[in-house]
Amino acid sequence: MEIEEIIKKANQWLDSPIDEESKKQIRGLLENQDKTSLIDSFYKDLEFGTGGLRGIMGIGSNRINKYTIGKATQGLANYLLKNFPICEIKVAIAYDSRNNSKLFSDITANVLSANGIAVYIFEDLRPTPELSFAIRELGCKSGVVITASHNPKEYNGYKAYWSDGAQLTFPHDEGVIKEVNEISHLSEVNFEGNNHLITILGEDFDEKYLKKIQENSLLPDVILKHADIPIVYSPIHGTGSKLVPMALQKIGFNNIYVVEEQQIPDGNFPTVIYPNPEESEALSMALKKGKEVNAQLVMATDPDSDRVGIAVQNNQGEFILLNGNQTGSLIIKYLLEQWKKNNLFKGNEYIVKTIVTTELIRDIADSYQTKCYDTLTGFKYIATLIRELEGKEKFIGGGEESYGYLIGDFVRDKDAIAACAIIAELAAYTANQNISLYSMLLQIYEEYGLYYENLHSLTKHGKQGAEEIEQMMKDLRNTPPEILGGEKVLKMIDYNTGMEKNFETGKLTKINFPKSNVLQFITKEGSKISARPSGTEPKIKFYFSVCTNYNSNEDFKVQEIRLKEKIISIKKDLMLS
Repeated sequence: MEIEEIIKKANQWLDSPIDEESKKQIRGLLENQDKTSLIDSFYKDLEFGTGGLRGIMGIGSNRINKYTIGKATQGLANYLLKNFPICEIKVAIAYDSRNNSKLFSDITANVLSANGIAVYIFEDLRPTPELSFAIRELGCKSGVVITASHNPKEYNGYKAYWSDGAQLTFPHDEGVIKEVNEISHLSEVNFEGNNHLITILGEDFDEKYLKKIQENSLLPDVILKHADIPIVYSPIHGTGSKLVPMALQKIGFNNIYVVEEQQIPDGNFPTVIYPNPEESEALSMALKKGKEVNAQLVMATDPDSDRVGIAVQNNQGEFILLNGNQTGSLIIKYLLEQWKKNNLFKGNEYIVKTIVTTELIRDIADSYQTKCYDTLTGFKYIATLIRELEGKEKFIGGGEESYGYLIGDFVRDKDAIAACAIIAELAAYTANQNISLYSMLLQIYEEYGLYYENLHSLTKHGKQGAEEIEQMMKDLRNTPPEILGGEKVLKMIDYNTGMEKNFETGKLTKINFPKSNVLQFITKEGSKISARPSGTEPKIKFYFSVCTNYNSNEDFKVQEIRLKEKIISIKKDLMLS
């Protein structure tokens, strides 16, 4: 969009029925000689990506504010009214601890109710997975959660869900966006709510959700035996502060230490740089507490409690952080092992992972003769698969490398509350075996091979950054690498064109996946390198996965270092370091 068009768009906002403070901010952007902030605020409208509507809070069409939230909700309302013209429409709403989340949730409730739609809104902040559960439990046609997940404090967002409890996918995502885009003026948004159509959800609903989590437990007797193992938990100022401890207590644990400094919900996240359990810094306080109490397990969840990061003690008694692939592999191994021991298999069970998640999970599933499906990145694709297979095959569990896991299908999004419960149960199980979680991980490597994964993210801000990311993907497509880390590249999978190319034979094979801007390179030795622009942040992400046979007689760290060096070599070949 040219600068003249951007200025015109900003002036259209000035002429719309917005508050005087917002108009003052826009005038300031227009009068500033440096137009960078103006451009970034208005050069496009926020779009639904893999995580819905998400962006920096502020004024403008490319920012999260009460008007973009209102416009998105009006578009959602219009779409719902067109799709369900003769039946009652109910929508559930939740919000996290971020700044303005309650304000944005109230605006969402008001716009929906103003359009004659019944609203169920939680009395206070609640985890995203509970919102997903509420949609199906209450028979809602849709749902909304106000959150920016693990993004920095400047961000907020708007995740919209469909009647199956999953985030919007085709055709509904495009349908809602079409309705939003057809709103040409903010005067078309009805902000005047109808309180008679708004119902408040409280603690009695929490109990229904927690009961379903309790039903996931596979070894209640083992938990009872090891109920006093010390567990440290941090909500990182988010929504897990109440429900994670309650879930752990409900399944039988009674020695839970919550990090006090991070227990109070706070959208400024004062004790961390980023409220992201993928970042080691975010777990520093939890690790300190873990050392103090000699915890067997340390866990931390992100602000909306759909992701969880964990730390365990290694054989030297030092706490180490596990990555999302390692935690996911432990969970899947445990679930499948217990399902087998309890004779629960009927022959139609399956697990799910994403295309950038470790192949170790597939190896584990194969050993239990259980199907392992791949989906695109984004839990909405896992939820879509669960919906498609409902009544035909049985979902056990699944997850993705970015610390998101799902056990059972009563929730249709990643669920850190349920994941914390099953991970704690895993800790009790290993204690019962007189081993540690770390030792169990090494046993998995010994059985299936040593896998090592790494994520490299490049942040590119604004319009110029988006163009740079687009060019990087174009260059990789047009001139794919021939050698990566000393290994010959065997094939390239382009999820945008839906084609897989074998470089040795020249053969092109069509893949059965939805279109997505992702590239994967597979080497002859089995290394997997993926490039994907983020759908929720101004980033391009590179995922690296390498593997080798694990020699239990050799020092684990030495073997891991060799794999790390291979990834460093691959990064150099891609000019990322």
